[in-house]
Amino acid sequence: MKNIFRILILSLFFVSCQQKIKPADIAKINGYWEIEKVVFEEGKDKDYKMNESYDYFKIDANNKGIRKKVMPQLDGTFLVNDTYENVTVTFKNDKVYLNYSTPYAKWSEELLTLNDDELIVVNLEKKEYHYKKTGAINLTGDGEKTK
Repeated sequence: MKNIFRILILSLFFVSCQQKIKPADIAKINGYWEIEKVVFEEGKDKDYKMNESYDYFKIDANNKGIRKKVMPQLDGTFLVNDTYENVTVTFKNDKVYLNYSTPYAKWSEELLTLNDDELIVVNLEKKEYHYKKTGAINLTGDGEKTK
């Protein structure tokens, strides 16, 4: 009986510590995000040591915007193309969803964690994508600030 009580208390502790994402937090998603790892439903992880592309988000005050893939260059610039996904943020039953659409498909991901440095989303296949906030790379050594 004591073990059940301890498990119940620990479970309540972890549930109460779960981050609640508020509408004001959505602005934190704007910018460049580099994927760190994917956690699969079976519990296996796939770590990404280096990425050729970042995800760039731009969401406005109406919770609508875009996500596009960008490729960082060594001089601090990014290679981009005209391909992007429309994104709409929705709040439903204490959960936050990123709803994507292109002319060819529509899908959603649940937003689990969002702060200044970390972004975690889970898709319908129960894959968790862990991102870290990033920016431009400048390895030219000229001391100039990147844009």
